[in-house]
Amino acid sequence: MSQRNRVFDSSVGSKLLIGLTGLFLVLYLLIHIAGNLMIFGGQAFFNGYAGALASNPLIPLIEVVLLIGILVHVYKTIRMFISNKAARPVAYAMKKTAGHTSRKTFASSTMILSGLWLLVFLVVHVKAFKFGAHYEAPGGGADLYRVEMENFRHPLMVLFYVVSMLVVGSHLFHGASSAAQSIGLSHPRWTPKILLVGKLLAIGVAGGFIVIALWAHFTANQLGAA
Repeated sequence: MSQRNRVFDSSVGSKLLIGLTGLFLVLYLLIHIAGNLMIFGGQAFFNGYAGALASNPLIPLIEVVLLIGILVHVYKTIRMFISNKAARPVAYAMKKTAGHTSRKTFASSTMILSGLWLLVFLVVHVKAFKFGAHYEAPGGGADLYRVEMENFRHPLMVLFYVVSMLVVGSHLFHGASSAAQSIGLSHPRWTPKILLVGKLLAIGVAGGFIVIALWAHFTANQLGAA
């Protein structure tokens, strides 16, 4: 085994890798929601953005890197969870890091469960939006605006998305600050600010996607009833 592999198989190395991949996924979510918010610009505007994005030759590479990031994040997190359980069968409620106290919260204690839920969500999401029904836009090209409207027309799909985004918020609530600490950004002065940023990210990302899903649902049903 190479020295690099031994480093990333250690507890500290695993935390570092989980933190880096977690921050990478958070960055992707921010870019993703920024693009999805363009749906409020209307069908032509959103389809124009989506078409330009799809025609980018780097997209397949980005998707591969994203998939690798997700798999590494999940694999390392599950391995660390199992190792920690084996090494410490009795859970503790409080720990101290870099001069500040970190209390066990609902978000931190359900990270594995929320992560597994998000894996299921990811499969449903990709199946529905990437490999589901496709339509041709009035001006040519793919009508991804209609794809989104058709998917969110169904109440059960919207409910699943709302619950999933609440899970995303819970996961980010703890994950963002935990990732920052894992890569060495923990500090008595800066940690409260990092925690605040993590909370704002969690609320912004989860809330943004929930608003999009609800807006698309009511808009699609109003158009259908008209």
